[in-house]
Amino acid sequence: MTPKYTFDGSVLPTAIVEHDQWICWLEKERDGKPTKVPITPGSGEFASSTDEQTWTTFDDALDYAQAGNADGVGFVFTADDPFVGVDLDDCRVRETGTVDESAQDIINRLDSYTERSPSQTGFHVLVRGELPEGRNRNGKIEMYDSARFFTVTGDHIAETPSTIATRQDALTAVHREYVQDDVQDDTVEQTRSVDESATDNGGETDQAPTPDIDLDDRELLAKAKHATNGEKFERLWNGKTRGYESQSEADMALCFLLAFWTGGDATQMDRLFKQSGLMREKWEEVHYADGSTYGEKTIERAIARTTEFYDPDAANTREAEGDARHDGTSSMGQREQSYLTEKNRLLRDRVNELEATLAQKNDRIDTLEATIRDLQETLSERKSEDERLGGQDDKSGDADVYDSDKRPLWGRAKRFIANDEE
Repeated sequence: MTPKYTFDGSVLPTAIVEHDQWICWLEKERDGKPTKVPITPGSGEFASSTDEQTWTTFDDALDYAQAGNADGVGFVFTADDPFVGVDLDDCRVRETGTVDESAQDIINRLDSYTERSPSQTGFHVLVRGELPEGRNRNGKIEMYDSARFFTVTGDHIAETPSTIATRQDALTAVHREYVQDDVQDDTVEQTRSVDESATDNGGETDQAPTPDIDLDDRELLAKAKHATNGEKFERLWNGKTRGYESQSEADMALCFLLAFWTGGDATQMDRLFKQSGLMREKWEEVHYADGSTYGEKTIERAIARTTEFYDPDAANTREAEGDARHDGTSSMGQREQSYLTEKNRLLRDRVNELEATLAQKNDRIDTLEATIRDLQETLSERKSEDERLGGQDDKSGDADVYDSDKRPLWGRAKRFIANDEE
């Protein structure tokens, strides 16, 4: 049998090759669809993503596949390794190379080693990080960090890094926007359907109506800019995205605030957003299968997740003057919680940066320690050889030639080893 997918293993990141968590796979048809069945290199028996006895080294797996015993190789994710795999399925047209915009956005934001899938219609992205809590799959997007194997092709996307990068912040943001957020959207849609049915049947709903806020754009902007969180509003209004992982997150943050001040008026929100410094062509582009534009969906999500709105009748109190923190809510507990959430997010960003730097330094230390061990072994062997040769030379009267202590490099190395052993 000739393997379907072969490649030069040198294109893969060293970090993943060094882990002995490799298997092979065969493509078989099940229920009319091609399925990749994991097998153990060597025996050809079924491999399990939870049984390390069925895994092997990368070289052994590759040799087994290239010998024609399997169609390709795969890597098993475990809780002990630092890797997360992001699987983007059915997002690329094989004949033209056209990539779905959402998939391209995810690849760009994760900015780590990325390769084409065996079918050439999808992508696999490998990053260092921790998979956020919640579900790990939504439609054609899947994320895994344990008990799962990824087919590995080595068909590297040249525009992406050749190494597996630490991308915790980006991973969290992508998970929230493309995987977890849609769970909330589904819940909102289900709630709306129930509410609409109750209304049609003459029943009452629990959904609080949005307030009738009679503020023109100029008045609204003035109030928003002079509120307790006015500095944040004005920064977003002027198009400043500092502190946000992507402009999409900044867009959503501004829409949360606009939802609060407009009382959830989608038309006014859209009109105001287009006047802001965050406005770009993407706002009016269709990005969803239902025909919704990016802007329409962003506004819809912001309104759905805003629990309280500006109340003109309570405007005499500072708390109702729009002291809405991160998500546009105005109750004291929610304001304080959102404020702390934002502060914690910024602190996490800094911690993640420091952890990434520490990880790099630890990797460097591990490399240096391994080098030192090798040198110590070499020097120890050389010391024994020098002593043997020195003894022989004493007999010939030419001991100085082999006296390693008279050679500065070896002398220093030997003294370093001696001190280390003490």
